[in-house]
Amino acid sequence: MTDEEREEPREEPAAANEVDPDSDHPDVAALGYEQAREELAEVVRKLEAGGLSLEDSLALWERGEALANACERQLAGARERVDRALASVREPDSSAE
Repeated sequence: MTDEEREEPREEPAAANEVDPDSDHPDVAALGYEQAREELAEVVRKLEAGGLSLEDSLALWERGEALANACERQLAGARERVDRALASVREPDSSAE
């Protein structure tokens, strides 16, 4: 067995230019759900249509990721609000006893 075969796999270092769609597109956080969803749909249409350079496609994809994350966060918040509202309705009214 050679030294290379015995060597344990190494983790690759994080890329210095690693992309974080949320931090690269801070304006997305200010959008309402409907606005973010509409823009995300437009991003998908543009990507599906093709004809963009690789760099433009990647930039558009990253914006789409940020938009999708914003939509997910807003939906999760709405779910929590609905769950809290339902829980308060289902709790027995202690003043009725």
